[in-house]
Amino acid sequence: MMGFGRWAKSVLGAAISGLLLLQCSLCSAQHDPNYTFMRNATSAPATSYYDYIIVGGGTSGCPLAATLSQNAKVLLLERGGSPYGNDNITYLSAFGQALSDLSPTSPSQRFISEDGVISARGRVLGGGSCLNAGFYSRAATSYVAGAGWDGRLANQSYEWVERVVAFQPPMLGWQSAVRDGLVEAGVVPDNGFTYDHLPGTKGRRHTAADLLRYARPSGLTVLLHATVHKVLFRIKGRSRPLAHGVTFRDASGVKHKAYLRNGRKNEVIISAGALGSPQLLMLSGLGPASHLKAHNITLVLDLPLVGQGMSDNPMNAVFIPSPVPVEVSLIQVVGITSFGSYIEAASGENFSGPRDFGMFSPKIGQLSTVPPKQRTQEAINKAIETMSTLDQAAFNGGFILEKVMGPVSTGHLELLTRNPKDNPSVTFNYFQEPEDLQRCVEGIRTIERIIESDSFSKFRYDDMSLQTLLNLTYNSPVNLLPKHVNASLSLEQFCKDTVMTIWHYHGGCQVGRVVDRDYKVLGVDALRVIDGSTFNYSPGTNPQATVMMLGRYMGVQILSERLASEETK
Repeated sequence: MMGFGRWAKSVLGAAISGLLLLQCSLCSAQHDPNYTFMRNATSAPATSYYDYIIVGGGTSGCPLAATLSQNAKVLLLERGGSPYGNDNITYLSAFGQALSDLSPTSPSQRFISEDGVISARGRVLGGGSCLNAGFYSRAATSYVAGAGWDGRLANQSYEWVERVVAFQPPMLGWQSAVRDGLVEAGVVPDNGFTYDHLPGTKGRRHTAADLLRYARPSGLTVLLHATVHKVLFRIKGRSRPLAHGVTFRDASGVKHKAYLRNGRKNEVIISAGALGSPQLLMLSGLGPASHLKAHNITLVLDLPLVGQGMSDNPMNAVFIPSPVPVEVSLIQVVGITSFGSYIEAASGENFSGPRDFGMFSPKIGQLSTVPPKQRTQEAINKAIETMSTLDQAAFNGGFILEKVMGPVSTGHLELLTRNPKDNPSVTFNYFQEPEDLQRCVEGIRTIERIIESDSFSKFRYDDMSLQTLLNLTYNSPVNLLPKHVNASLSLEQFCKDTVMTIWHYHGGCQVGRVVDRDYKVLGVDALRVIDGSTFNYSPGTNPQATVMMLGRYMGVQILSERLASEETK
């Protein structure tokens, strides 16, 4: 595999683009779509039969289910509940409320990587799209081509998604200053808003669950609070294992089985996300033989690369206190650099203040006061307490962040228990490869040029240099890094000490390693994985647009295969 530096130059180039936002109206109590096909799994029969069984009603699972339901009988199993009527999901101003909720019924499930970085995974219909900060952008055309997707169908699938979820936000002061500062910093050209979109209603979040409005109600059953424990296989008398059903438990712990109906094209499809999909494959007997044996799991097929290639795009952020008021804004501008980092910004107290669960708040685990492995709950509590004593004016300003795209550094995922509700162990190995660390350093230097640009001068104090910002002490409201007494903080150390997640982790079931280019699991029949776990690199400035597109895209492809099969009978 070629290094990302060369890949970035061939795929990304240098550019500034506006982002469409995933916001609108359906995720509120008064706009509950009242899906007739959605119910609690406790109402499910002990045994049922379907053409397609989809495990995971998340960012890819929902558009996939809606599409397949047009010409087949589909079961969609979601371990979480409904997003509708939950204001913490509906309103972007409550961005971090769900992420800070550590209860068993929370729509998010916190996990901590072995690196010590705190993150979250979706546990709700709509998956991670219910927890997003509203960003939407397509993958580059070169990414689409490299993935082997048909460009025309990919565009049609993006458009299918965008008719429900995307709109162009207004560009106000802070975001405009960052955009113009990027140009001054040499990140050019200014491409404006590069993707087609339809207007929406600002302030509410759209999720992948809203794409179920496309479903044929008579063709779809959605079961909530349905935790799948394993995929079932037929092995006896076969040269290859054949997936033919799943077992799942409802909220009361009652066991149910769902089977595929007789038919050559019927399939089980796993869309449980970058953590859930490799985890379920292992629990079902597909994975590294020695690891499964250690957990007393009956081996179905030795697939040693299940759980390998795990990556997360490391993010580092700098808070810039402003002498003038700033608007509340999401990430609406992205600087796509030639060296492989994206430069973005968010402003206003909703996204920088710790009091209201902002995007960079320690309440949601985004703590950079101490190095990753020291981010204990005690450290989080101390940061929250310290920041709560500060005057509200201390939080006037915003963040400029850089994130390393497609890191060269990769890690792995392993089971900790046989309980599918438990998090697996995941290691991302942030900055293990020097190339990733250098891209972070270059990103911070680009942020410095933006801060010092004429375009951004309105929003900075004249006497505040980048080094001053990086060395703010523990009592400062943001940029809460470890104290480096009597020493200047190097940019390399800053990157390592303050690394956070932007929730774009991927891998574990990658194309060519665990699945083929049609997302069929290697070595078995009637089983696919369709979600971000199949990605080698995270697409676009935010992957969720492409994950939703992939669900639609593969749904269309699978139905085409089904039609062709029926015509040859």
